[in-house]
Amino acid sequence: MWEKDVNINEVKEILCKSNVYFGVGAIEKIDDIVQKLKEKDIKKVIVISGKGAYKITGAWDYVEKALIKHNVSYTNYAKCSPNPTTTQIDEATKQAVEFGAQAVIGIGGGSAIDTAKSTAILIKNQDYNADNLYEGTFTPNSAVPIVAINLTHGTGTEANRFAVATITSKDYKPAIAYDCIYPMYSIDDPNLTVKLSSDQTRYVSIDAINHVIEAATSKVASPFAITLAKETIELVKKYLPAALDNPSDLEARYYLLYASLLGGICFDNGLLHYTHALEHPLSALQHDLSHGLGLAMLLPSVIKNIYPAKSNVLAYILSPIAPGLKGTPDEAQIAGDKVYEWLKSVGVGEKLKDKGFMDNDVQKLTYLAFNTPSLGGLLAIAPTEANETSVMEIYKTSL
Repeated sequence: MWEKDVNINEVKEILCKSNVYFGVGAIEKIDDIVQKLKEKDIKKVIVISGKGAYKITGAWDYVEKALIKHNVSYTNYAKCSPNPTTTQIDEATKQAVEFGAQAVIGIGGGSAIDTAKSTAILIKNQDYNADNLYEGTFTPNSAVPIVAINLTHGTGTEANRFAVATITSKDYKPAIAYDCIYPMYSIDDPNLTVKLSSDQTRYVSIDAINHVIEAATSKVASPFAITLAKETIELVKKYLPAALDNPSDLEARYYLLYASLLGGICFDNGLLHYTHALEHPLSALQHDLSHGLGLAMLLPSVIKNIYPAKSNVLAYILSPIAPGLKGTPDEAQIAGDKVYEWLKSVGVGEKLKDKGFMDNDVQKLTYLAFNTPSLGGLLAIAPTEANETSVMEIYKTSL
């Protein structure tokens, strides 16, 4: 119960590659952040957000006040959708360049912050567009400063170098990873997450679980990733039911947000493989599919696939949600079933067919998993051989 000795109302500065202000009331640090931007002679910013959450959560009140106080002009691109598109990134970039923005503030979950990261690159690299960025036409080495104000507890993007967007014309949903898009400053304030719906609360927390399971079992996993994975899963197991029972429980939101932050740092180190590589085609085809739900529907089958290769690590990190595993390769089916039972216990028991995917979709999904830029790189570091047969099998058994 070490958590009881932590004062959740005391804002901490967590130093990773980004400076993360973490804790209840952290949003008030936006005043200091804007002042520091102004000291760097930044006079104009673009604020990138979704359509409403940035205001509903109260985050915008603090941001606008700080910008006005320090005489920093702003323009707001407020059109980010879940599973943001390269078209939206190009729109935001055009708006930013025309305004003369020298920095980007992203307010939202992964969608808004990833759009902000991508826009920050393109402001500095105006000879290219977002399709070029996500298809790997060029390798950026610079971006304007990024500030991330996080409104969910799942993505971890506020503390890592990743971003994701969908190229709708090709049904591609690639990821990018560049050092130039680590946010300069990030804010993780539990107060900003209490208005998440029950489903959003579930799905974003499951995203964090998937981040660490993959990062701890990839071919490049380190002991650090494994340590972070166990703690992340422990915290989600403990505090997700509390947040579902009482959405305003700030202690529960604090530790789910901390779990998400750990997850983001974890996969910044250990990277990702099967579950994310196979989910991206799902939400590329169904743009309204929650990323976390897609991951949840795939996870039990992925566990069954990788367990024989990583049985000791998985028995260790999964123990909070799948107790009793001995770490022997023959437990793969049991491990997958235990994970599915935990998912059902938090209200996520759907299968792919429940969301409209059918047997005849498997071939296209498999094609996209191997042909979408960047996803092949994830599959290459999976702990078992990722070929068309194994990927199709995961999809089929997830139906």
